[in-house]
Amino acid sequence: MTDAPAPPVRVRFCPSPTGNPHVGLARTALFNWAFVRHLGGTFVFRIEDTDASRDSLESYDTLLDVMRWLGFDWDEGPEVGGPFGPYRQSERYDVYADVARRLLEAGRAYHCYCSQLELEERNDQARAAGRPPGYDGHCRQLTAEQVADYEVGGRRPVVRFRMPDSTITFDDLVRGVISFGSEHVPDYVLVRANGHPLYTLVNPVDDALMEITHVLRGEDLLSSTPRQLALYDALAEIGVGSGQAPRFGHLPYVMGQGNKKLSKRDPESNLLAYRDRGFLPEGLLNYLALLGWSIAEDRDIFSMEEMVAAFTIDRVNPNPARFDLKKCEAINATHLRALPAAEVATRVAPYLQKAGLLGDEVSSDELATLNAVAPLISERMTTLGEAVEMVGFLFVVDDDFAVDPDDAAKLLDSAGLDVIRVSYDALTPLETWDTVTIEAALRTALIGERGLKPRNAFGPVRVAITGRRISPPLFESLELLGKERSLARLAAAVAA
Repeated sequence: MTDAPAPPVRVRFCPSPTGNPHVGLARTALFNWAFVRHLGGTFVFRIEDTDASRDSLESYDTLLDVMRWLGFDWDEGPEVGGPFGPYRQSERYDVYADVARRLLEAGRAYHCYCSQLELEERNDQARAAGRPPGYDGHCRQLTAEQVADYEVGGRRPVVRFRMPDSTITFDDLVRGVISFGSEHVPDYVLVRANGHPLYTLVNPVDDALMEITHVLRGEDLLSSTPRQLALYDALAEIGVGSGQAPRFGHLPYVMGQGNKKLSKRDPESNLLAYRDRGFLPEGLLNYLALLGWSIAEDRDIFSMEEMVAAFTIDRVNPNPARFDLKKCEAINATHLRALPAAEVATRVAPYLQKAGLLGDEVSSDELATLNAVAPLISERMTTLGEAVEMVGFLFVVDDDFAVDPDDAAKLLDSAGLDVIRVSYDALTPLETWDTVTIEAALRTALIGERGLKPRNAFGPVRVAITGRRISPPLFESLELLGKERSLARLAAAVAA
C-alpha cells in the first residue's frame, strides 16, 4: 500500500486594506511567494476586508499597487480571478453565514448571551482565583427556558465556537512541535451579535474552501493557531473544504528601534516611503529576505530568481530579526550599481518627472542626456530619488536654476568667484567641448598657472555649474550641460 500523493502546494497572502502597507506585510508576502514559486505551487492573493469601519477602497488600491511595484505575481485573486472566488471577503458573507449555521446545527458552535460586563467580571474572578482568564463556557449548555429569558430581555447572542477539552499539538514549520493546553484556549466568538463574521471564522473557512495547504504568517498570530486547527476539524466534519488542515509556519518578529516589535506607526515601516524615496523593489526585497532567512552564511546580495531557487522553509530562523535601515540602504545601493546605465535612466525618469524636471513625454534629447549621466551617478546614489538633486541641473530651465545658499556661502566667496572668472576665461575659447578638453583647460588655468589644489580649484566651479557641492563628475557635467549653458552659469555666479 502506497501513501496518497501530497496535494499541490497552495499558499495565500491575505492582507487587510487598512492604512499604509508596511515592511512586515511585504516580508510575509515575500516568504509565501518564494516558498510557493520554489515548489511550483499556487499563490493566492486574498483580501480580508470584513472590517467595514477600517477598510477603505484607497487602501485596497494601494495594496494592489504595492504588490505590483514589488514584482509579485499571483495565480488567483483580484484582477486575476480563479476557481475559488470571489477573493474579497466582503463579497463572501453568504458563505460565512451558511458555515456558521451548519456549525450551530452540528453542535460545534453555540449561541452565547453573556454581556461584556459579565465576561469581564468572571475574568477578574478567575484571575483572583489563580486561573487563566478566558471564556468559562457559561452558555455551553443553556436550557430552552434560559434562552427564552435572554431573548425576552432583549439580548442578542454571538456565535461562539466549542473548543475541544484536550491539548492541541502541531508541528510548526519554523518552530517545531508546539502544544496548547485546553485551559489556555477557551471557546471564542465566530460571529458578532449583529451577524457580522469575525476573522476567527472567515480566515479558516476561506483557507478550507480555497484548499490552502501551507500558511506562513507572523509570530503574532501563533496563539490563534490551536483555535483554527480545532475549527478545521469542525469544518471537515460538516463537509466544508477538503478535510485536511494546512501546515503552519510562524515567521519571526521584525524588531525596530529599542528592540521593540516594528509597528505600522514606525517611520521605517512604511512601504510607500521606500517607494517614494526610490528604493529598487529587488533591493528592498533582498533586504527583507534577510529578516529571518539567508541564502548562504557568507552572502547577502542575491536576486529574486536566486531566492526562489534556494528558498526552503527550514532555513527560516525563528529568532526575532532587527530591521537596520542603514543595511537596507547599502543593499539597495549595491543593486542600483549593478543596473545597466539604460535601466538606471529608465527608472530615474519618473522621479525627475514628479519633480517637474521632465515632462510627461521624455524627449529623445532628454533621454540621451539621462543615458549619458546614468553611469556617472549610479555609483553615487543610494536610492533613485537622489537623482533629482544630483542631475536636476541638467534639466532645469536656466531661469529657474538656483545655487544652494549654504554651498554658495562656503565656496563662492571672493576667492571662489576669482576661480569662476579664471575658469570662464579658460573655457570661452575652446572649440572642442568634451570632457578631455574641458579638464585640460581647467587644470592648466587653475592648477598649473594658479597653483591651486584640486579641491579649491574645482569646488567653486562645481557649485556654479550644478548648484551643489555634491554632483556627478565635474568635467563630464560641463560636457553634458553644453558650452553655452555652462558659460552662462559661470557668468551668472560672478554677477550674483
